[in-house]
Amino acid sequence: MGENRVIDLQQHGDVFVLKLDRDENRFRPDFLDAITGALDEVEAAGNPAALVTTGAGRFYSNGLDLDWMNAQDREGAAAYMSSVLALFARTLTFPAITVAAMNGHAFGAGAQWALAHDYRVMRSDRGYFCMPEINMGMPLHPGMTALIQARLPHQSAHEVITAGKRYPAEEALARGIVDAVAPEEQVVAQAVELAAPLAEKAHPIMSKLKGDMYPTALERLGVDPKSVLRKDPQP
Repeated sequence: MGENRVIDLQQHGDVFVLKLDRDENRFRPDFLDAITGALDEVEAAGNPAALVTTGAGRFYSNGLDLDWMNAQDREGAAAYMSSVLALFARTLTFPAITVAAMNGHAFGAGAQWALAHDYRVMRSDRGYFCMPEINMGMPLHPGMTALIQARLPHQSAHEVITAGKRYPAEEALARGIVDAVAPEEQVVAQAVELAAPLAEKAHPIMSKLKGDMYPTALERLGVDPKSVLRKDPQP
């Protein structure tokens, strides 16, 4: 399928595998544009289809590129944050099943993007899930907080945000942060195996069904829940 400098999109049967391959996979504008293009391609495939995302090496994604963002003026930084939140919202309401194959570290916005997927499979022998903002003395955007609250058990969400813990795979599984763990060489394969039986569910109505589950998160991410559907699907 499509390929460019920072991502690679391949199709395995009915499942598309989007591999992020740029150092720590921090979100920069060109990176976000590449991911958006890949999502467009998967969405255009119709039914059946499902999506697995993964990284390369040690990182699934290390989140925001704070050095780049802090070098922008106020308007540029705000536009950048809006584009990241838009990726979360689109993933949260994607019209096909999504699985994050967490091959390595998922920190900050990278961890949040994983939470926006329907399911998560985490590498068992290396890598952490972590929201480090409390350790950095940084606030979370309200949309980010709402996303974490929407996708995690309440006490786990509280701990993730207030403790800044680094969760290895087994602990992340026990806390309801991920759905499965697997050795490095099996993470993507297990994610594909999880997604494949659900590929037949791909349909525009899925966006509305997901959107109706998370109206507060979408609103705080900057998306009108009523606008999730591009057109009214027939039941």
